[in-house]
Amino acid sequence: MENNTKPYINTNPERNYEREEAYLRAEKRVKKIVGFYWHLASYVVINIFILYLNSQNLNGDPFWSFNVFSTVFYWGIGVFFHFIGVFGSNLMFGKAWEQRKIEKYMEEDNKRWE
Repeated sequence: MENNTKPYINTNPERNYEREEAYLRAEKRVKKIVGFYWHLASYVVINIFILYLNSQNLNGDPFWSFNVFSTVFYWGIGVFFHFIGVFGSNLMFGKAWEQRKIEKYMEEDNKRWE
């Protein structure tokens, strides 16, 4: 049995524009997330290699010194700020949190007026 129904086509140009804008925002967000994960992967791989090289060339210095871990530390700060830039706005105070707070305050106001 063949389905002869036509797909729904939205003829409202404003609605199509909104959907396209939403798609572009989502695409941009996904690219930011992928960029962060590539940054994190390169951080892990390269720093393992650097730590290995540093452990082989200590020349009598202790392994647990700042000189050995300085690249890991400073680059880690960069990865942390990249994480905050990508996920920070939605991590703690995202739209769901805002909606819960609005509902909570509205409920408190309703109790006060009852």
